[in-house]
Amino acid sequence: MRILVVEDDQRLAELLRRGLVAEGYAVDVAHEGPHGLEMALDNDYDALVLDVMLPGLNGYRLCAQLREAGMWNPVLMLTAKDGEYDQAEGLDIGADDYVTKPFSFVALTARLRALIRRGRPQRPSVIRIGDLEIDPATRRCRRDGTELALTAREFAVLEYLARHDGGTVTKCEVLEHVWDDRFDGDVNIVEVYISALRRKIDTPFQRRTIRTVRGVGYRLDADEGPRP
Repeated sequence: MRILVVEDDQRLAELLRRGLVAEGYAVDVAHEGPHGLEMALDNDYDALVLDVMLPGLNGYRLCAQLREAGMWNPVLMLTAKDGEYDQAEGLDIGADDYVTKPFSFVALTARLRALIRRGRPQRPSVIRIGDLEIDPATRRCRRDGTELALTAREFAVLEYLARHDGGTVTKCEVLEHVWDDRFDGDVNIVEVYISALRRKIDTPFQRRTIRTVRGVGYRLDADEGPRP
């Protein structure tokens, strides 16, 4: 098994390399983000260990760029940050696990073994509705090749509609699946988000992807719209 360690602390990187070699792994090491990205793109690794705070390109962005390139090698993040939002950021951009510094080498190798046993996860499929692309893995949305800036909630509403493959969903269904049970506001909040989505994904492109089904709810249609 071949592992890539990207860690700017050279002493720690060498300790990790020696320990992993003693466990039977072949180990490559990089000390800067851009070099680590280059090595990861050029070689087939069974797993990657990425520090978060890397010079040139931090571990979050390194991992995100690998995922954008279609590389789904298991990634274990090393972070000196122990906040839940920092951990969530790493997982949301495509990391598979994280270890907070200082860490137990025994625990780190156990997590690595677990990741390697599971193998590379299959990339979640990009959902395409006409020229609209919704990527659940990277939480990105494009229309006709143009990147669209959606809030997290807007993306969640759009993804829920898209996963119903042209079927109609009610406001209550959207509310139930996108908001949690602590929400006690008006169901018409869904209309607010639908309107915001239309302004972002339809109006600028002269499309009508989000359709209102009167008395029922909403659905997505593959409206290619006019071409210049």
